[in-house]
Amino acid sequence: MHKESILEQTAKAEHWDLVIKPRNKWYQLDLLSVWHYRDLLFLLVRRDFVSVYKQTILGPLWLFIQPVLTTMIYVVIFGNIAKISTDGMPPMLFYLAGITLWTYFADCLNKTSNTFVANAGVFGKVYFPRLVMPLSVLVSNLVKLGIQMLLFIIMWIYFLIKGAAFQPNYTYILFIPFLILLMAGLGLGLGILISSLTTKYRDLTFLVGFGVQLMMYASPIVYPLSAVPAKYKLYLMLNPITSIIEAFKFVFLGTGVFSWHALLYSSIVMLGLLLLSLLVFKKVEKTFMDTV
Repeated sequence: MHKESILEQTAKAEHWDLVIKPRNKWYQLDLLSVWHYRDLLFLLVRRDFVSVYKQTILGPLWLFIQPVLTTMIYVVIFGNIAKISTDGMPPMLFYLAGITLWTYFADCLNKTSNTFVANAGVFGKVYFPRLVMPLSVLVSNLVKLGIQMLLFIIMWIYFLIKGAAFQPNYTYILFIPFLILLMAGLGLGLGILISSLTTKYRDLTFLVGFGVQLMMYASPIVYPLSAVPAKYKLYLMLNPITSIIEAFKFVFLGTGVFSWHALLYSSIVMLGLLLLSLLVFKKVEKTFMDTV
């Protein structure tokens, strides 16, 4: 009895800095804890950025080389061979405008879609909010997007000085961060949802690879929306990425469609997808170590 009383007194006297409690309510997402671990978030961002280009000769220059080579291939295949219209825009600039935001979305989706499987070893050893991992991917890809946006702006200014026939809509340029936010939300939401489901259904990992390619062709990346037959435009507009890419081209090139209704639809889809993915993520993270 005396021994038990000492243990009880010791337990009462202890003061913990952090108490981890289970959250069983579906709405208890505990997003505030992610903010408390912001130092870890930025550490992971730095790790992601450094590890990719470590022991490479060109290093971050690949961030410029990859979109340039991709754009040149699109110009040859879709512009010169397939003769797909670019709405009178310089092909190099048209394709670069299409892949700039698309690459950000695709990278976020691909890298967050295996969050649980790729980080199972870390998750099983130490506690931290699991949501930090996909968010670090989102932020590190944002750095990459910033560099590729710089490349696009340089190319855009070059064609402006050269006198290319396009009319930018400068009044809408302040909406570019909003378009990036929509792309980030769609990539994060879809990636988290797939990551949560792959803990049980590994088939989804095979689906992501070619699924992203199919989504690209279902979005106006290598062709303008104006070239799509009217009977297919409605189906294409159901893709929330379509209005974002079209708005981006409208701002910088003056071509494409800037539709508030379409962007509102994309925003609703993005928010709904994010909420659904966070709820599924919260449910799966409790037991995923048993299934991974």
